[in-house]
Formats: sequence, structure tokens, C-alpha cells
Amino acid sequence: MVATSEGTDVLRTLREAVTASTAGRVFGEPVAEHGTIMLPVAKVAGGGGGGGGSGPAAEGQPEGSGGGFGTTARGLGVFVLKDGKVSWHPAVDVNRIVLGGQVVAVTALVVAGVLLRGRRRSHQGRRRK
Repeated sequence: MVATSEGTDVLRTLREAVTASTAGRVFGEPVAEHGTIMLPVAKVAGGGGGGGGSGPAAEGQPEGSGGGFGTTARGLGVFVLKDGKVSWHPAVDVNRIVLGGQVVAVTALVVAGVLLRGRRRSHQGRRRK
């Protein structure tokens, strides 16, 4: 059995993390007010890995092993239930909008620079003739 120096069973911890990654993590607690129910939704992702080693270790050093697990969550929006109808309201990720705008601006500047260099070269070639 693999254990850390504190005596925590790494496999047990990973098993608990995987078991906790259920639909309950994706859908938040419903919020009800004035006859309207809101159900928040998130995208939850996780991953893990581990490693080990064998071979000659330096004197007084333990044999190598390790592992890790991580999760991330991002709000996607909310389902709104009102008067027997369901509607979806997506979350606006301002950071993605700003990043997308920056990518478009940089691409436009690079393309404009290439086009201007090409025009200059073609004008210089005409003047020499």
C-alpha cells in the first residue's frame, strides 16, 4: 500500500476525490424565491497521476514515489424555472471576451504589418526600374 510520510493512504484519497466528482458537483443547490427556482450549473473537471521508482537510492534516502489529483470548476450559467417554463441564462466570462479581443487585435496588427511591408517592397521595386 502506498502512503505518505504523514500516513495518509494516497489511493484512498484519490478514490474519495473521484467518488466526489458527481453530478452533484455540477448542479449547485437550487435557489427558490418568489415562485422562481434557479439551478446553477458548472463545468467540473479533474485529473490525477502518480509515479514511483526503484533502483539504488542514496544512503539514508527512501525509494521515490508520489501522486497528485486536481479538480477545477467553472460556472456555466443557470437554469431558471418560472411559471412552469425553463430557460437557460449563460454566465458571461468577461476574461474570455477580453482575451479573445486581444488575440484578434494582435492578429490584425501582424497581418497589417505584413501587408505594409509587402506594399513597401513592391513600391521600392517599381522605383528602381
